[in-house]
Amino acid sequence: MNRELLVHDWLVAGIALAAGALAGLLLRALMRWLGRHAERTRWSGDDIIVDALRTLAPWAAVIAGAAVAASTLPLTARVLGFVNQSLTAVLILIATISAARVVAGLVQSVAGARTGVAGSASIFVNITRIVVLVMGVLVALETMGVSIAPLVTALGVGGLAVALALQDTLANLFAGVHILASKTVQPGDYIRLTSGEEGYVVDINWRNTVVRNLSNNLVIIPNNRLARTNMTNFTQPEQQLSILVQVGVGYESDLEHVERVTLDVVDSVMADINGAVPDHEGAVRFHTFADSRINFTVILGVGEFSDQYRIKHEFIKRLHQRFRTEGISIPAPTRTVALHHEGPGTSVLPPVPHQREAPPRSPATTAQS
Repeated sequence: MNRELLVHDWLVAGIALAAGALAGLLLRALMRWLGRHAERTRWSGDDIIVDALRTLAPWAAVIAGAAVAASTLPLTARVLGFVNQSLTAVLILIATISAARVVAGLVQSVAGARTGVAGSASIFVNITRIVVLVMGVLVALETMGVSIAPLVTALGVGGLAVALALQDTLANLFAGVHILASKTVQPGDYIRLTSGEEGYVVDINWRNTVVRNLSNNLVIIPNNRLARTNMTNFTQPEQQLSILVQVGVGYESDLEHVERVTLDVVDSVMADINGAVPDHEGAVRFHTFADSRINFTVILGVGEFSDQYRIKHEFIKRLHQRFRTEGISIPAPTRTVALHHEGPGTSVLPPVPHQREAPPRSPATTAQS
């Protein structure tokens, strides 16, 4: 110390610390007030920024009060420099955490706005957060006087060993980035793999893709496998899709009447049922003379993949009731087998194949034998 501590020094330092703490409380209240106003806006970015400042601003005020208190005390230049460096490093770390929260929140907001779903692709969020945190830690170490050049070199050399040891993990990471960058699959899409897995994509993280099937169970698919397999995306290029329902009527039916009745039922289902497409133009296509009936296909429109089950359910009920009212029959599959009986004693068994008889042997041949 340059001189002895006096009561005046402790008093000034205490006032500085108290002022910093009071400023931190006031800033926290101000951030809370700004947060309530930010919730009323349409842009979600201001909510993220205010939420990050709610942590950064009060701590910055407290650290500033601590720095002023340290400067009022009769400390040596070395101790005062160490204290200032430590406080600056702490402030940088807090600012880094807040910046990582802001950047990750903005990336998540942009990803959600582009996909149009509540779920997020967390792989971009996690990568962004890790990059910001690493940069902040390196800056804090440099502020404390720690040389980061050897550390960066060691990380570069060690990164090669880590890359060799984590080939599968890195393959899944880059496969997930490729899937999102190419926009072949986005969170919220309904997909079906050739191996049979299907469901809504909940999230694509750094290692796997999480799919929720219609049974509300989660299916975990490695990104590398998802990038290499064949799949059907029922959400792209548009969410609405057409479904086919197979129906059959008897040969005695008037097909023109059947078509009119069926289209009337299609229009009622499209107009009344939630999840249908009201402006969808139904279609009926006769295609097969079957054994006991004439088969045709009905084309319905649904808003998204899972709506098809409700639409089919209601359409079949209404069509069955309407066919009964109109007297249109839906015959069960039958087959007529005709047996011909030619007379008494005639066997209905298939004839036995005729066997060729051996030619008679001559006497000379018999004597020689």
